[in-house]
Amino acid sequence: MQTLELNVCGIDLFGGEKTNFWMGDLSYILEKYPNLEFPYRQNFYSLLFIEIGEGEVEVDNRTIRIEGSKVIVLKPRSITRIDINRKARGKMICFTKDFFSLRYNNNILNQFSFLNRDAIDFIRLTNEDLEHWKILLNLFESEYNLQKKDTKNILRSYLNILLFELDRYYVPTVFSKSTNVKIEKIHVFEELIEQHFQTKKFPSDYAEMMNITANYLNKICKLETGQTSGDLIRKRIMVEAKRLLHYTNDAINEIADKLGFENTSYFITFFKKEADFTPEYFRKLKNM
Repeated sequence: MQTLELNVCGIDLFGGEKTNFWMGDLSYILEKYPNLEFPYRQNFYSLLFIEIGEGEVEVDNRTIRIEGSKVIVLKPRSITRIDINRKARGKMICFTKDFFSLRYNNNILNQFSFLNRDAIDFIRLTNEDLEHWKILLNLFESEYNLQKKDTKNILRSYLNILLFELDRYYVPTVFSKSTNVKIEKIHVFEELIEQHFQTKKFPSDYAEMMNITANYLNKICKLETGQTSGDLIRKRIMVEAKRLLHYTNDAINEIADKLGFENTSYFITFFKKEADFTPEYFRKLKNM
């Protein structure tokens, strides 16, 4: 499904004043918030705790079937579309990085493997797991509904526990759980890529911002991720290119311009080298 212009949504899409945290039931959620049924780019984290339901969640061209009990993880900047039946049971929790970091260190979200950009988007739950989560989520929801003194601080504490619990279920496939200096530098590098990938395409640009050499940056990237620093930059550009090709009607030259390429020909050459086919073919393939 393509839209002429992607909706960019904050947590305020759930109504009320602009906020950094929201929690609600999954039952009839599309009737309450119909925008969720159409592709949108979100600027916050979402956790869908599904007890039972039918449908699917689409995240950046990947489709996650709603079957059995699972937790679906949606990250900032991802393009999402939710299609879930009315009588689904479960909870949805949404929060921004700022909400969490007001109490905890700004970089602490990096320690949770399942929140990394390349992590799998869902975690399956057994019946035993589900009972455990229902207890924790009921406590969470009770505090959220009370809105008493220090409620936000308590919600941050519950959220911290919840994220640590989820990390126990997730089996890392790419990133190490190590918190050494090299890993921290890679997290900084990835944050800088998120901010500047449209204008800065070379590892030397980022190495300069980080006050390290390009050779050292490349070395630690290969050591900790198995990919070069250039690979990580190109990978992020490709994610955005595929998002725009699949979810918008932007012409190829418009996409090339949005991604900061000097000309359309250079963009097509770059895309073909990374994907083994042209942007036009990718768009046609996704729309078949």
